[in-house]
Amino acid sequence: MMKLYYHPSPNPLKIALFLEESAMPYELVPVDTRKGEQHEPEFLAINPNAKTPALSDGEAIIFDSNAILLYLAEKSGQFAPSGDVQRAQMLSWLMLVATGIGPYSGQCVHFKHFAPDPKEYAVNRYDFEAHRHWKLIDNQLEGKTYMLGEDYSIVDMAVWGWARAVPFILGQDAWEGLPNVKRLLDNINERPAAQRAEALKDKFQFKSDMDDSARKAMFPQNERLS
Repeated sequence: MMKLYYHPSPNPLKIALFLEESAMPYELVPVDTRKGEQHEPEFLAINPNAKTPALSDGEAIIFDSNAILLYLAEKSGQFAPSGDVQRAQMLSWLMLVATGIGPYSGQCVHFKHFAPDPKEYAVNRYDFEAHRHWKLIDNQLEGKTYMLGEDYSIVDMAVWGWARAVPFILGQDAWEGLPNVKRLLDNINERPAAQRAEALKDKFQFKSDMDDSARKAMFPQNERLS
């Protein structure tokens, strides 16, 4: 049985959504990142990059959430178009989520909510880029039910993982400028699989406090400043 190494954050939730949608059997393995479990040797053997999610499927081990989505789509034959034109669009938008939405949203959150001062330059840069990338997603959704048209795909799952956090990333008024993203989020949230994926966090007790030990685990780069 496949094992999903999981923390209730945007990237692992993409994979949980796929697994729940596809009804592929899997075991959930919690990795509490605020306790530093991602740095333990047992997990580094699964993902040397010390990030969740990761997936093991027998001897196959896959890390990076978008690589996992592609692996699962190919393995199951679900949620990915087969024609050249649609597949090209799928790969393009999936990689934009991987290289744009995730990194800029993550850095925007870090500098707005967790980084020490001074940080005005960094907040301005990452807030600008996060807004710009989310607007690209919103424009792509204009007049469409899903990112690639009328068919639900792994691109929508990848967007959903991060869209849930848009107010925390961009501010409480962010939905005013992203109506199509909000519509997609609401649409996917109504799906039973999404509700089951969201409920997974209640199966385990994950550390919620961002105390000194959590900062040390989450932001190891700060050791260089001491």
